[in-house]
Amino acid sequence: MTRRPTPPLEAMTPETKCSYCTGSKCCTYVTQAIDTPRSKQDFDYLLWQVSHRNVRVYKDEGAWYLLFDSPCNHLGHDGRCGIYETRPQICREHSNDYCEFDAPAEEGFELYFDGYESLLNYCRKRFKRWGR
Repeated sequence: MTRRPTPPLEAMTPETKCSYCTGSKCCTYVTQAIDTPRSKQDFDYLLWQVSHRNVRVYKDEGAWYLLFDSPCNHLGHDGRCGIYETRPQICREHSNDYCEFDAPAEEGFELYFDGYESLLNYCRKRFKRWGR
């Protein structure tokens, strides 16, 4: 994500903050809550899911999620919303008080798996008999 020049802190407001973000990171992925994986079978299924392009897994505030990297169809070339006036409610409720402009979201996750290898390493540590 690249940033436009940051204005003085006193000039940046929640209403203007998005205009300084050129990566529009919050509009480039979708997350879906999933049941907490507990068994080897559950984690094996997650391994299959993260084996697919642009799929990641994370745990945040005790809940587990799949993350799909897939930019919004309405995101303009300039990084602005093309349907701002009629955007979905979830977009209207999104808070940018502390967002990807400030720091990558994954830095705050309890667990984060960016692909097969990172999740497999976790499985091997969690289940001492993994693969046997």
